[in-house]
Amino acid sequence: MRKPSAYKHHGNYFVRIFNKARKSVVSIRTLNHEDVDWGNPFFNLQPRETEGIGTGFFINRKGIILTGEHVVNKAKQVTVKLYNGKSHLGKVLWSDPIRDIALIQINSPKTPLPLPLGSSGKSKVGEWVMSIGNPLGLEHSITTGVISATNRTFAFSNSDKVFENIIQTDCAINPGSSGGPLINLNGQVIGMNAFVVKDNQGLGFAIGAAHLEARNTRPKLYCFYIKIMESLEKAFIRMTQKTMR
Repeated sequence: MRKPSAYKHHGNYFVRIFNKARKSVVSIRTLNHEDVDWGNPFFNLQPRETEGIGTGFFINRKGIILTGEHVVNKAKQVTVKLYNGKSHLGKVLWSDPIRDIALIQINSPKTPLPLPLGSSGKSKVGEWVMSIGNPLGLEHSITTGVISATNRTFAFSNSDKVFENIIQTDCAINPGSSGGPLINLNGQVIGMNAFVVKDNQGLGFAIGAAHLEARNTRPKLYCFYIKIMESLEKAFIRMTQKTMR
C-alpha cells in the first residue's frame, strides 16, 4: 500500500516522531488507600481506595521507566500498560519528591527501545515540540506546540517541590499526562511533563533532562546512574542499585 503523497511533507514530522516513540511510552495506573471520615459525626476514619493515572517512558532495556514522583506517590500498587496492550506490575525503585522525579521497573522479558535523550540546555524558545501522554486515561495521545520559555522557576506554598530552570510550553498537558516525554523534532526527549497551571490554557511545564545513562555490568548486578544537578538544564540523574544478597 502506497503512502499518501503528503506523508513526506515537512509538516508531517510529528508523524515520523510519534511512530518511533510511541512504543517506548507507557500508561501508568496506581491504586491508593486513603482514610476518610465519610462525614461520620464521630470522626471514625474509614478506608477508601482511589485510582490515579499518569505516563512514563523507558530509559533503558532493563525495564526502567522514568515518571513523575507525584504520579506514584503513596501508591500501594502500580500497573504499567505498554503500547501493545499488555499490563505489568511496576515497582518503585527510587523517587525524589522535591524535584518530582521517580523510577519504576517492570519485569518483562522484552521491553521497547529507550527514548533517546537530548539536552534541554540547547532547547530554544520557539522550537517545535511534541508531548505524548495519557490524559484522562486516553492512552498515547499526542499534543504539539512550541517552547514558550526556558529557565522558569516554580515553588508551591502547599508543597516542598521546587522546580528550577524548567521548560514552559503551550503543548496541552492534562491530568494523566504527567511523567510523559516532551520531544523535539529530532525525536529526542528534552523534558518530562510535570504540571500545568490550573484554569489556564497553554501553560504547561516540563522538567528538563539532559542526560540519563544506564549501564549493565554482570548478571544479577546492574547499576543505574542517575545524578540530579540543581540546574535542570545540566541535569544528569544518577542512581545505583546493588545486588541483593
